[in-house]
Amino acid sequence: MRILVWHVHGGWMDAFVRGPHEYLIPTTPARDAWGLGRGGRDWPANAIEIDPADVADAEVDVVVLQRTEELEEAARLLGGREVPTVFVEHNAPRIDVPNSLHPLRDRDDLLIAHVTHWNALMWDCGTTRTTVVEHGVVDPGPLYTGRLERFGVVINEPVRRGRVVGTDLLPRFAAVAPVDVWGMGTERLPEAGLGDRVVPRGDVPADPMHAALAERRAYVHPNRWTSLGLSLIEAMHMAMPVLVLATTDAPRSVPADAGAIATDVADLVRASRTLLEDPEEARRQGAVAREAALARHALPRYLADWDDLLDDAVARGARRGRATAVALEGSTR
Repeated sequence: MRILVWHVHGGWMDAFVRGPHEYLIPTTPARDAWGLGRGGRDWPANAIEIDPADVADAEVDVVVLQRTEELEEAARLLGGREVPTVFVEHNAPRIDVPNSLHPLRDRDDLLIAHVTHWNALMWDCGTTRTTVVEHGVVDPGPLYTGRLERFGVVINEPVRRGRVVGTDLLPRFAAVAPVDVWGMGTERLPEAGLGDRVVPRGDVPADPMHAALAERRAYVHPNRWTSLGLSLIEAMHMAMPVLVLATTDAPRSVPADAGAIATDVADLVRASRTLLEDPEEARRQGAVAREAALARHALPRYLADWDDLLDDAVARGARRGRATAVALEGSTR
């Protein structure tokens, strides 16, 4: 089928466009948030850049949205055509938890696909149909060497997002070994006063970042309140042992012997010392992490789940269209 989808969340899209469909990605000369296109990523040929002006005449079977404002933009580009719509909810609610009302609640014209069961649990979506498609990632392979007595972490905008992503916790791990931080906005870390053992590494493309990350002894996932991070799942695929805050949906994906998972940061710091002092144990726990990631977050399972969801959305859309046509025919008699 042909899917209209904006390039918003690059890591998520990297898996999504690996399916058997054609992915029509709005693209503008500015390459901004409304027209990033492929964004220079090495995606399959069926991830197709399209001028927004051409969407009105394009065959589109389903629309997959990731921002609420895309509803209005999709309707405009499609020229008023009714197309089955799926909204991907990437985020856990941030206010009035657990009574958070989803902005697309109580609708009968779309489906909300949460990326974690935690998100589905915490959002009140009212009567809007919901489902969960857990993350899948392209397997970078068991790259782990752990040869460097350092820790690695991937956090976008660590200074701006602060406590949400656990930036303030990094010095506790840095007291054991230097912490290298990759991601957008990491150049601002020195201004946060975290010490010179929390080292910004910049926003680096996936392949060189994975290779560098896999040299670190362990991966740190200090996020307090977020959806399950793709970087964590990738690190587990690489057979890295992981040190993870047991918040949101992390306990569903991270077994205890894949490194450590706890809400007591002191427990994670103690585990980090063990991994630093015992490279063989670190490799053993990393192997457990990879096995767990492949069992729950493998790309084939993810794509199969999306195929089922999209088939159902299109079938429901067709039934909805037929019912509308019958109602209109009845009203004109």
